[in-house]
Amino acid sequence: MSISDMTTRQDLIAAASRYVTEGGLETDLARLVAHKSVSQSEGTPEDLMAYLTGEMQPMLTAMGFDVAIHANPRPGGAPLLTGVRIEDPALPTVLVYGHGDVCNGEAHRWREGLSPFVLTREDDKLYGRGTADNKVQHLINLKAMELILKENGRLGFNAKVIIEMAEETGSYGLRDFFEEKKDLLASDVLIASDGPRLAADTPTMFMGSRGGMGIDLTVDLRPSDHHSGNFGGLLADPAIILAHAIASITDKRGQIRIKEWLPDSLTPDIREALKDLPPRRHDADWGQEDLTPSERVFGWNSMAVLAMANGNIDAPQNAISGKARATIQLRFVVGTDVEGVIPALRRHLDREGFPQVAVKPSRGEAFRATRFPPDHPWVKFVEQSLAETAGRKPHVLPNLAGSLPNDAFTEILGLPTIWVPHSHAECGQHGPNEHVLLPVMEEGMRLMTGLFLDIAEKGQSLPRRG
Repeated sequence: MSISDMTTRQDLIAAASRYVTEGGLETDLARLVAHKSVSQSEGTPEDLMAYLTGEMQPMLTAMGFDVAIHANPRPGGAPLLTGVRIEDPALPTVLVYGHGDVCNGEAHRWREGLSPFVLTREDDKLYGRGTADNKVQHLINLKAMELILKENGRLGFNAKVIIEMAEETGSYGLRDFFEEKKDLLASDVLIASDGPRLAADTPTMFMGSRGGMGIDLTVDLRPSDHHSGNFGGLLADPAIILAHAIASITDKRGQIRIKEWLPDSLTPDIREALKDLPPRRHDADWGQEDLTPSERVFGWNSMAVLAMANGNIDAPQNAISGKARATIQLRFVVGTDVEGVIPALRRHLDREGFPQVAVKPSRGEAFRATRFPPDHPWVKFVEQSLAETAGRKPHVLPNLAGSLPNDAFTEILGLPTIWVPHSHAECGQHGPNEHVLLPVMEEGMRLMTGLFLDIAEKGQSLPRRG
C-alpha cells in the first residue's frame, strides 16, 4: 500500500499512539532526562557533549542520517549536532530543531519524591528537568520519523536535524554557526517543537516568538557595608535607589512607561487572529489595561524582574549594603527597536534622577522577535494536517509568548518557520517540578506522524527554497 492509502496512514498513526501508551516514550525519555545536560551554572561541558554523543548521534545514525558534531564557533560555546538524510534532491527538505540543554536542576526546590534528573511518573504526568523543555519535544519529532522509516523504508522527503546545547543561555553561537553552515542547513521549511500549547486539550501551532533581552542593573556606591544604626539616614541605600529605579520603568500594574519599549505591530489583523483564543490564567489588575489577556501576552511587550541581590536574605545583618544588583527582562514582539532598548533605558533613568544605576545587557544573546505570515502555504498545509489527525482545528498563534532563536531560521536561513508544541502552559518549565502530560505526548506523536506522512504525499506542491 502507498502512503496515500488512508488505512496505512491510520495504521502508522495508531502505531505512533502505541509508542506512548505501551511505555516506549517513557523509557526513552527517562534515558534522556538522566543526562544532566545543564547549560547554566550547574552544568559541565562534558555533560552537554554526552547528550549528543550518547543519545542523539546513535539515534540519528540508525535512521540513516549523516551525523556530525561541531564545535561552537564562539570560544567557550556548547557543541552542536547536525544530521542530514537526502532521499532525492527533487523532494522537499524539512529542517527539524531541538535543544538538549536544560536549566539548572535546582533539586532543593522540587517537592518530596521528585528529583530533576530522574524521570518520575505520577498518574498521567512525567516529571523531570527537560521533560517539557525540550527533550520530549524533539524526541517525539525524531521518533515519528523513525516510525515511518521502519514501516515504509523511506520518509518520502529529505530531512535535516540541528540539535543545539545552549538555548537556555541565549543560543550562544547558534547564529554564527548558521552563517557558516548555510549550505549544510539549506531547507524548505523549519518544523520544530518548543514552548507550550495554549490549551492542553487542543493542538497549537505558531510561526514566531516574542524576543527576550536580559538587562543587568547595578548601584555600586561603596566597597563595604556600614552599620545601619551609626550610618542610617546618612549614607544612601543602594537597594532603595535600585528599587525606586525599577519601579519607575512601569506603573503599579506593570504597564511599561518607556515609550521606546512599546511596539507598533498590534495591528487589526493581529488583533483579529488573537480575538477567539481561549482564556488564559491571569491577574485582572495586571498588564496593559486596554488590551485583552491574549493581546498582552502575544501582541505586546512586558517587563519582569528576574532577580535582585542585596545583603544576605537568609541571614540579614544590621548594615547598609554598599552595592545592590538586579536583572530585569524585556519580552518584546515584532515592531520593537531592539538596538534602542538599552539607550532608551539609560535616558529614562537619567530623566527620573537615577544616574547611579549602571545598565548593561545580561550575559547571553538576546532573542529577536519574529512573526511569519499565517496565510503562507506551508502554514496552511500544516494547519490542515493537524486538524485532520486531531479531528479539531488547532489554535494558530502569530507568535509564541516566550522566546526562541527563531530569527536564526527566518533571517539567516530564510525559512518559513512552524512550531508545533507538545507541552502545556502549566508544565513548570524553568522552575521546580517540571513535567509533561502523557495525553499530550500521545497526541503529539500522532500529529507529527500524520504531518510527516502528509509532507511525503503532498509536499512537492509546496513552495521550495529560492
